[in-house]
Amino acid sequence: MQSQETQHNTFLLLLATITVAFGLLIWPLYGSVFWGVVLAILFRPLYCRLLISVGHRRNLASALTLIICLLIVILPVTLLALSLLQEATGMFARIRSNEIDFGAYFRQAIAALPAWMNNLLDRFGLSELSALQDKLSARISETSQIVAKQAVNVGQSMFNVLISFAIMLYLLFFLLRDGAQLSERISRAIPLTEEHKKRLSGKFITVIRATIKGNIVVAITQGALGGAMFWLLGIQGALLWGAVMAVMSLVPVVGPGLVWLPVAVYFLIAGVTWKGVLLIMYGMLVIGLVDNVLRPILVGKDTKMPDYIVLISTIGGLVLIGPNGFVIGPVIAALFMAAWDLYTMEPELRKDVH
Repeated sequence: MQSQETQHNTFLLLLATITVAFGLLIWPLYGSVFWGVVLAILFRPLYCRLLISVGHRRNLASALTLIICLLIVILPVTLLALSLLQEATGMFARIRSNEIDFGAYFRQAIAALPAWMNNLLDRFGLSELSALQDKLSARISETSQIVAKQAVNVGQSMFNVLISFAIMLYLLFFLLRDGAQLSERISRAIPLTEEHKKRLSGKFITVIRATIKGNIVVAITQGALGGAMFWLLGIQGALLWGAVMAVMSLVPVVGPGLVWLPVAVYFLIAGVTWKGVLLIMYGMLVIGLVDNVLRPILVGKDTKMPDYIVLISTIGGLVLIGPNGFVIGPVIAALFMAAWDLYTMEPELRKDVH
């Protein structure tokens, strides 16, 4: 007759195997699942208010919340994505037709360098820049074409995008409706005290909301301001560059300056001084100030994470996971810090349990 310990270990092994298998099963759809969970957390307060208004009819409250989410979040993002796709396709066509010649821009900038800089290049043996110009120009053009081609590929794989989008909406409906019960079942399965579980789940929800609310609003604001200035200065692809600045603003410290600063330097070197000075002043005083003013107001001190942890976790998440990493990275870092805080502050967690 098998001992109780053997049965227990066998069950744990079976449970772990099935859990890993289920994780592998849904991994191809992890983006849909992840954003379904994120949107359910963000719109949960709205769902609770609507639930009271409609007489606790959960299906109706969930459907109304889903419609509102579509109108104020998903529909605008979809329209923006289509506009960016059109913009990227047009820029790719202009690059192929040499209407946009990055090599010419680079040569013009080199030719406009002052004498002291040319003397400095001579001193370091860099006076022969023709090969460097050709290589750099080719790299810039290749990179631009790759980005544009990827945008075209996204358009060609629209069917997969629509399937993922539909799965996310389907999952969001049920997470809104049954989220409380699901959360309670998961909580019961975690072998921690209620206080510990509340602290960890509270940290998870806080970081999700703070990251989305703060980073997304700041990104949209900085991208819109940067794109508007590019449009006023007559820079081609202003909408696309504004979107790039919005994406770059998700990375702390560096931000959209990686986009507008090289353009400003080019204007200065090319002799269009007023545009360069205006773009630098605008980037520092307007675009840069948005991050310093809006982010503390929107995010505040909710995450209680040092800036360097936010920077490292965001960049690491983007590199390891991709676009979803700007949320997943800080969440993992916050849970890591919260778990170790619990471990160091609660002596009973360090005791062997027999």
